[in-house]
Amino acid sequence: MTLEEFIGSNSTEKRMETLSQNLEELLVLAQKQDCLTVGVYEAAKLMNVDPDSVVLCVLSTDEEDEGDIALQIHFTLLQAFCCDNDINILRVSGMTRLCALLEGDASPDSNGNEPRDLHCILVTNPPLQPLQSAALQDIHSFCEESRCTHHWVPCLEMHER
Repeated sequence: MTLEEFIGSNSTEKRMETLSQNLEELLVLAQKQDCLTVGVYEAAKLMNVDPDSVVLCVLSTDEEDEGDIALQIHFTLLQAFCCDNDINILRVSGMTRLCALLEGDASPDSNGNEPRDLHCILVTNPPLQPLQSAALQDIHSFCEESRCTHHWVPCLEMHER
């Protein structure tokens, strides 16, 4: 490995780690401001009614979900809709981290309800008080850069902390 390759890979790893942290920050902020829609079906309903409010679509899976044909079909349809409506899409692995971040843990809550379906998460931007976040801007830039290199759905790995 040459020095240029080492420096390039090191900066890429650092950028991906920064993006992962920015995504976590954005999701927590959006959840606090009630700007998250969670679940494949809930996301589809919202995008059908108000696609202009959606600023980011996060599609998350782990290796065990890759064989779920129904989920992959939903993802394909959501991705197509997002592309048609200029909505940034980000594929994420690390469901355990998402659960910890948004649910506290992956176990049923005190009412016996199952945890939410975190396979699809939409970040919306309310018209009256738009989200102002450097993290959102950084993720938006990453998605734009990816599209410029013909990588339409960029991927990001979230690591447990």
